[in-house]
Amino acid sequence: MAEGGAGTPEQPTLLGLDVPARPRRRVRARDVDVEPAADLPVARVALELSPPHLDRPFEYLVPATMAGTAVPGTRVKVRFGAQDVDGYVLERVAEADHDGALVPLRRVVSPEPVLTPAVGRLARAVADRYAGTLADVLRLAVPPRHARTEGEVPPPAPAPGTPHGTTPTGPAAPGASAAPDAPAAPAASAAPAWTPYRGGPAFLAHLTAGGAPRAAWSALPGPPGERWPDAVAQAAVATLAGGRGVLVVVPDARDVDRMCAALTDAGVPAWSPDRADAAHVRLMADDGPALRYRAYLAALRGHARVVVGTRAAAFAPVRDLGLAVCWDDGDDLHAEPRAPYPHVREVLGLRSELEGSGLLLAAHSRSVEVQALVEQGWARAVLADRDVVRARAPRVRALTSVELAREGAAAAARLPGEAWRAIRERLADGPVLVQVPRAGYLPAVACARCREVARCTTCHGPLELRSGDATAQCRWCGRLAIQWRCDACGNGTFRSVVVGSDRTAEELGRAFTGVTVRTSGARSSGGVLAEVPDKPALVVSTIGAEPVAPGGYAAAVLLDAAVSTASTALRATEDALRRWMAAAALVRSARDGGVVLLVGDAAERPTQALVRWDPVGLAQRELEERAEVSLPPVVRVAELTGTREVVAAVLARLTLPDGGDVLGPVPQPEPFGAGGAAVQESLDPPVRALVRVPAAHGRALAKDLAAAMAVRSARREGGSLRVRLDPEEML
Repeated sequence: MAEGGAGTPEQPTLLGLDVPARPRRRVRARDVDVEPAADLPVARVALELSPPHLDRPFEYLVPATMAGTAVPGTRVKVRFGAQDVDGYVLERVAEADHDGALVPLRRVVSPEPVLTPAVGRLARAVADRYAGTLADVLRLAVPPRHARTEGEVPPPAPAPGTPHGTTPTGPAAPGASAAPDAPAAPAASAAPAWTPYRGGPAFLAHLTAGGAPRAAWSALPGPPGERWPDAVAQAAVATLAGGRGVLVVVPDARDVDRMCAALTDAGVPAWSPDRADAAHVRLMADDGPALRYRAYLAALRGHARVVVGTRAAAFAPVRDLGLAVCWDDGDDLHAEPRAPYPHVREVLGLRSELEGSGLLLAAHSRSVEVQALVEQGWARAVLADRDVVRARAPRVRALTSVELAREGAAAAARLPGEAWRAIRERLADGPVLVQVPRAGYLPAVACARCREVARCTTCHGPLELRSGDATAQCRWCGRLAIQWRCDACGNGTFRSVVVGSDRTAEELGRAFTGVTVRTSGARSSGGVLAEVPDKPALVVSTIGAEPVAPGGYAAAVLLDAAVSTASTALRATEDALRRWMAAAALVRSARDGGVVLLVGDAAERPTQALVRWDPVGLAQRELEERAEVSLPPVVRVAELTGTREVVAAVLARLTLPDGGDVLGPVPQPEPFGAGGAAVQESLDPPVRALVRVPAAHGRALAKDLAAAMAVRSARREGGSLRVRLDPEEML
């Protein structure tokens, strides 16, 4: 039988099986011409194989010629069945658990130990939490090799001398020397950004002393030097002063740029090959394979003590990690769209526990998940007193239909008179931000008479109007809506349902002649702006694309507030507040004249939370209500989506604990094809089932699901299935 094939004594052995005790034996090679390594001749290898039933380490023989290069953490090529497979050496041992001969390693891809023991343990824990495979997590954690880059990064730096010892978290490269001392980190100086918060100075003191505090920080707006990037940079300096490394994970590239600039200002410069002091590096997949791998190696070899990046950076091999930071955990960019779909907040939480590091979950708002951690006592809240909040936050007013009733018919205008007057007044002092919930011109249109959503007569997709077009166009199939008539009333004219950013900018330009109008958004002509000057201008931005004004905006107008809370999504309320607060935090304080106007009849709870600047109160109420109706994070939920027969088979293999239940299966809407047209109904349409268990049984649910998926994989059962634990939404 082929090497590594199932059922042969010459295959690499699956670990984790109960085997009887047996006498010591000599390791034998499958190939008699291969001489085993004299020391630790057995390598346990994690293979890059996706089938769940193969999610275990395998044993291979280490040839004598690879004894010095096939060290733990290195990439190797091995024979598995009839194919060559990539993998990582997890460890070297003296004896094999397998009774027969072992297949030798084919070759060492690179002597660089890219998988440190700490990251390997974290990847295994993430796979177990989300019922995934180690191979899938390692694809997220370790960037692809870029051979030329390995020669551009200097050899590993010596392990720094710290109060906790001098051993780095990752293995030293072959030939690397160890030294008790490293370049001194910047001294921990005064941290003004943390002074206004109860528990803020104590949090930094714990970090400097080598502690592992876990904090949920509700960040306030502030002047330059006291904004959230400055505060995180000061926490990083405090951690470096204690001799440990720092990891900061943010949602997008703009936040990475802001964080890197703050670190530089705090005395932690960007890393370059000629630097010998503590430095930071940015780690982003969007930077390309060479730059990403270069940054990864800089952290792995101990040159970059601080790593700043987006989602995948949560697995960065930071030496002696002392602090992990997740900024704005409620942002959906922190949720990985690839299996096993881990969330940065959960990954860093696991890492904090496994490596004994501090953890900072920070945001202007407060997610329900973080509030649950605070109420469980797992994390401590770092908050400002109410008088500090009133001094630092802008003045917020909600312009609802009740507030605007005195304006009569003018109250129905998209930009009410009071908002118009506020913009005109505040433009004299600086830029004014206008936030809209949609991009484009008119993202959706409706019948002007009956207000029924206008749809394409061919594919029934929604219609939209783009800038400069006189005729509406279908967003799915692209056909023009020529001679369109409403199916409900027969009318042939449109009205906008939600006006996009481009149309808003156009209208504001006509209303405020002579004023510069800038747009920021993925679909805007200028793209997403990072920063705007402190000069009078109207800045029209979609949600999440708001640029920073160095001196703060003079005012902000948040339009179409009702749209933000009109969703049936579980997170609609907290997401609306998070997005509003992210924009409002860019505005100057009330004492400096900063004002925020929320326009529209949004849901009362998030509206009042914004007016009072009380995200914690909203999170508390949301958590209480979810507990009453058994919704996450009080329970753990697994979402199973696939054909009905497959979903039923997996559900039948699960053992539910007391308090667990299954919702569904129910039919799922068919996806849309690449061409935009709806996919024709299949003979076996997909269904979805939700499995709920109390949070205390979440680990058992993940284990059961992984076992069920392994059985399905081993039996090669047909059909399609997707399993997601803790889905971001349950629509």
